[in-house]
Amino acid sequence: MSDLRIERARTEEQLADWRAVHNTIIPTAVLSAEDVRERAGRNRLDVAYLGDVAVGCSTVRPPDEETPAATVIARTLPEYRERGFGTALYEAGLAHARALSDEGVETVVLASNEEGLRFALARGFTEVERYVLPGDTIPFVALRLA
Repeated sequence: MSDLRIERARTEEQLADWRAVHNTIIPTAVLSAEDVRERAGRNRLDVAYLGDVAVGCSTVRPPDEETPAATVIARTLPEYRERGFGTALYEAGLAHARALSDEGVETVVLASNEEGLRFALARGFTEVERYVLPGDTIPFVALRLA
């Protein structure tokens, strides 16, 4: 894992890498380049690279009117899981999230992503809600760090 580096997605190339990982992990909510640029303006978006290859990405959402907690979402491409990359992304995001809110930390996982759910539960998150976005059929699972 010594070759892993986590970078804030700022350039068009980094944002494209973030988008590619996101859209692979969450095929029910595919984002356009414009969507990602908009998200980068309000959230912290990071990309994990192994050498020059994007292997994961993360989002840290600050608290808002609906959720006083900060939200951390770590995503690792399936072929790079079980190597500590997701943990590295999650821990970096968690540190940032804790600086944003004293009201706790939440995460969101697509229900069909069983590995992602196991990852969150293993780190102390508990399910608080399931919801389906308009037009979707697969729910998202909202979890809170206990």
